[in-house]
Amino acid sequence: MTDQKSVVLIHGLFLTKSSWQGWVDRYTSRGFNAVALAWPGLDRSVEDLRSDPSPLIDLTVEKILDHLDASVRAFDPSAIIMGHSFGGLFAQLLAYRGLGSAVVGIDAAAPAGVLDLPFSTLKASAPVLANPLNVSKATMLTPEQFHYAFTNTLTPDESKSLYDMYAIPCANRVLFEGAFENFVPQSPARVDVTIQRPPILLIAGGLDHLVTPGYTTKNYELISRSPSITSFKEFPGRPHFTGVVPGWEEIADYALDWSLQPTPA
Repeated sequence: MTDQKSVVLIHGLFLTKSSWQGWVDRYTSRGFNAVALAWPGLDRSVEDLRSDPSPLIDLTVEKILDHLDASVRAFDPSAIIMGHSFGGLFAQLLAYRGLGSAVVGIDAAAPAGVLDLPFSTLKASAPVLANPLNVSKATMLTPEQFHYAFTNTLTPDESKSLYDMYAIPCANRVLFEGAFENFVPQSPARVDVTIQRPPILLIAGGLDHLVTPGYTTKNYELISRSPSITSFKEFPGRPHFTGVVPGWEEIADYALDWSLQPTPA
């Protein structure tokens, strides 16, 4: 029925591709060829990366983007591309490289050009960004910090369960590059947002602390300068880790259905 249409899923900071397993299984059951891609060096278990975070230390935005570019081209350049958080930024950047039949950024970081950083974003990122000496390290959030940034709609115990299952240290250099992308003329996160590219949908969580709906709206306003289709959808009451907390199926189905028939918002 779908002719094995492909879907590529890209994880963000503090997580691995395991965070997409529910989506992979759901899309596969619908007849799609779904795969979650790991950032370079991160195709290993959460436990391994916690005990040895060294693969995270040398990662950069450019290194990850080029790795994902090559992976998507080898897998299926016309795949639907979806990304969460920083993975949502990479999904958008791949669209500006001409990849994907449709692209979805879920609670996504924005390309260079969005200048507003909400207080809650700064607070959620402070464990890494507050100390410039952290740039060459890999910082692990505490369960309490993870709860604020990722799962604030859950109880502490519910959040701790997801923390134990999914959380890894941050690739700090990548987060620093993202935070300062507007001040680096040659940043790989800087694109010509006016050019033609595949349709893009941005999904926001109404209670997201890390990537607020207001920030996602600014991202939408920036990339909608393209003549291509650009769409925005907010799901009220959803936190940053919206693809895993209960109710994720609605977001997964909306993202896929939109990608099959993109329409502007």
